[in-house]
Amino acid sequence: MPTFTATTALQGQEAAQALADSLETLMPEPTGIGVAEVQDGSGQWEVSGYFIDSPDIAGLDLLAVMKGAKAFVVLEIEDRDWVAEVRRELTPVHAGRFVVFGGHDAASIPTNKIGLEIEAAMAFGTGHHGTTQGCLMSFDKLLTSGVTPKNIADIGSGTGVLAMAAAKVTSGSIIASDIDPIATATALDNVAANGLRGRVRCVTSVGFRHETLRERAPYDLIFANILAGPLKRLAPDMAKHTGTGSVLILSGILNRQALGVEAVYKGWGFIRLDLRVIGEWSTLTLQRG
Repeated sequence: MPTFTATTALQGQEAAQALADSLETLMPEPTGIGVAEVQDGSGQWEVSGYFIDSPDIAGLDLLAVMKGAKAFVVLEIEDRDWVAEVRRELTPVHAGRFVVFGGHDAASIPTNKIGLEIEAAMAFGTGHHGTTQGCLMSFDKLLTSGVTPKNIADIGSGTGVLAMAAAKVTSGSIIASDIDPIATATALDNVAANGLRGRVRCVTSVGFRHETLRERAPYDLIFANILAGPLKRLAPDMAKHTGTGSVLILSGILNRQALGVEAVYKGWGFIRLDLRVIGEWSTLTLQRG
């Protein structure tokens, strides 16, 4: 049975979220709604609705006009076995001492590598994106330099792959958070699948708003693989929840945005230890002075 997507874009996160909320009033109702910043520095946000039945085109057009958005682009998606498609495409990804893989590839993982199993049907944070790979390789380099963090947070954790990597190689306390409750549930499933239940605490939080995140500070190491804009806005909280010598591994940064992000964090007392570029994406490793 085919499904449908309806996608538009508009300026600003607040306006995008308001439009996303309005989508819930449509009949037939969307089965899912997504809001994401367009990663080109324009300040545009994309809003998408997913429908089992053909959506109300007139209703979508009216919402777009009312909210100042571009006209929705509606597409019909053919009925395919997407899990099988993803499994074919997601081959194991090696990043330093780590290798990220789907369960279907478990038998092929070298014994001298630290395996991180991610369910193949979950597309975000699988290690195939240059940002996740960059974070893992930067973490590997940090470990090789002799740094042994004991208190670790993963902000915007997605599948939880970075938090799990930390749990596999340190004995420290680890907390993973994401703004999306579905991502939190995904991370919990992956933590269990990797035998790390009890080692990684997973919570739903915007930034450091969750009380457990605040209570566990200061952190020795914080991962934040999100986007340049939110990273800049988080800089004051990063400084608040770290101490002298603490390390940040930041990604989700387009190459042209890296110096701007670094400059903001420099203003809050962080200096660059490393800059890693993979394709169009940069990963910054910073240390609190």
